[in-house]
Amino acid sequence: MRRLAPILFLLCSSVAAQAQVRSVEVRTPRPFGYFLGDLVRAQVDIVVEPGFALQSASLPHPGAMAYWLDLRDIAVSDASVGDGRRVRLDLTYQNFYAALDARALEIPGFTVTFVSESDRGATTAKAQVPAWSFNISPLREVQPPARAEPQSYMRPDGRVAALDPQPLVLGGAGFAAMALVAFAGLAWDRTWWPFAGRGGRAFALCLRRLRTLFERPDPDAAYGEGLLALHRALDETDGRRVLADDLPTFLARHPAYRTEERGLAAFLDASRHTFFGSGPAAGTRLLAPSDLVSLTRRLAAIERAS
Repeated sequence: MRRLAPILFLLCSSVAAQAQVRSVEVRTPRPFGYFLGDLVRAQVDIVVEPGFALQSASLPHPGAMAYWLDLRDIAVSDASVGDGRRVRLDLTYQNFYAALDARALEIPGFTVTFVSESDRGATTAKAQVPAWSFNISPLREVQPPARAEPQSYMRPDGRVAALDPQPLVLGGAGFAAMALVAFAGLAWDRTWWPFAGRGGRAFALCLRRLRTLFERPDPDAAYGEGLLALHRALDETDGRRVLADDLPTFLARHPAYRTEERGLAAFLDASRHTFFGSGPAAGTRLLAPSDLVSLTRRLAAIERAS
């Protein structure tokens, strides 16, 4: 009886391991029609007992499996199936066998390991993925018929129909015309050349003038001309002369500029000190040249939006 105990233990262990791995199934898209360099795909479904997880280290590693076969990729997915777990292996091989005739090639099987952790320790189970085969065909005849010229074995270049470029040319010309019209509209809105002198954009023209003025070497003269340029822009916008006392009336007629009331008041105060007071030095203390340009830029943005 003592001699039979190890044998009974091994039989029970084998039955338990087989029960832990319920099934192993290999599926392939087709077993034939492969050539040199083709990718050969297979799907392996392994159903195990709940609680068993695949050990990634037991999977085959991508690389050369034989002199004619490479494992390109392996993807693993896991899902519940009834009261068990299904582990799916998606395998992609590449065939490098240069066959001279139609023949069957065998892809070797492999073993994967599953483990279940519990308070009493770890239980392992192994699943044997069987080998499977596919049929490969040659790319050419083993001995083609003899020909006088070696070039005769090569197929001529394929002929393609000539394409008519006219639709593409017309379409490109149409899109170019639409782009030109859109750019012209943008130039008109921003008073770019050739619309730089058009009316209705008094502050935009004043901003362009200020940028030119403050490049001059005489800052006092440039500051005075800048103040006058903004005065003319205010006058053109309102259609009449706008003085310091007229600012509330101007803002009532043009409420869009009410957000710049403080800046316009500072501008009119600086203008009064420059032309009727101590001169440009007193004006720049109230409104610096950079602030004058910033005020004009904001007025031009309001002008463009309205």
